[in-house]
Amino acid sequence: MFYYLLFEQLHRTLGPLRLFGYVTFRTAFASLTALFLCIVLGPWFVSKLRAFQIGQHIREEGPKSHQKKAGTPTMGGVLIVVSIVIPTLLWADLSNPYIWLALLGLVAYGCIGFIDDYAKVLKRRNLGLSGRRKFGLQVLVAFVIGVILLVMHAQGMFSTSMNVPFFKGFQPNLLIDAYLDSPVTYAFAFLPFFLVLVFIIVGSSNAVNLTDGLDGLAIGLMVVASGALTVLTYAGGHVELAKYLELARNPRTSELTIFCGAMTGASLGFLWYNAHPAEIFMGDVGSLSLGASMSIVAVLIKQEILLIFIGGIFVLEALSVILQVGSYKLRRKRIFKMAPLHHHFEALGWQESKIIVRFWIAGLVLALFALTTLKLR
Repeated sequence: MFYYLLFEQLHRTLGPLRLFGYVTFRTAFASLTALFLCIVLGPWFVSKLRAFQIGQHIREEGPKSHQKKAGTPTMGGVLIVVSIVIPTLLWADLSNPYIWLALLGLVAYGCIGFIDDYAKVLKRRNLGLSGRRKFGLQVLVAFVIGVILLVMHAQGMFSTSMNVPFFKGFQPNLLIDAYLDSPVTYAFAFLPFFLVLVFIIVGSSNAVNLTDGLDGLAIGLMVVASGALTVLTYAGGHVELAKYLELARNPRTSELTIFCGAMTGASLGFLWYNAHPAEIFMGDVGSLSLGASMSIVAVLIKQEILLIFIGGIFVLEALSVILQVGSYKLRRKRIFKMAPLHHHFEALGWQESKIIVRFWIAGLVLALFALTTLKLR
């Protein structure tokens, strides 16, 4: 909105308004706007949640020390989503389709999380949507996003190739073009693309959801991950940086820098209230939307594989659950004392605050490693 009003309409008359044409300027203000909204609206939002008795219900099989957190206001992800959407609408170029796709993923997965959280509040138990319904809705939204991406691909606005870290010349295409002329195999030509896309988006959203078990843990890691994505989106859309790093430049990804900046600012603002001891929890509405947004940005900038390192701790948390469940079903033995991974360290006697900070440090190291791979190819 500001981009259209202050840059496209008035910058020729008022020279200083040219600043609004710079992505860096708008990203900084989008981040600050998101941070401001989250911090200012936080106390009011918490008081409303308390008034409506929207509190967290703690699962009985979890760590006993968490029982004292029962009743803490949840569904704080609504505040995060609002604090990302408003700055993005204010500061981004709204003619850019990448912006609308990122917002679609954020809001759609936020709605799934909202339904799940609201069901938990109504039942007054830590059980919301059934696993099948929740997973089905996630897959459906990811599929819709995939269809939109294929339409954009047909219009030359999106590439179905993937960048591979350390190998600049190796970019496998997820769309099997060789079979597109055959009616029999036409549907199968799109199968690898949809399988990878659904796996990335659904997996990422659930990984953040599983990590959200300690005060400030998931949102602190999101600050790191969204900050790294801000750097990547800017580099991919910048002429000189893309040339220097030998990246395939896509000017459309520049505007995603503003979205990622807003995500970073909103995450920082929410951390203000979610830090240990938490005054509010983000709930599924926050974790699912943030995880999906992170993965959609990675898909749009063609850094799907690099997402493994950017969200490294999220990946480890999800893997710990998969390994724990698989091991118990196959061998009737557990690998970890408790899953996800952060609960394992709690069972070992680590203090909650120490686990959180150490996971943040590990997440930062992995994100920095991801950024170094841009040149180490």
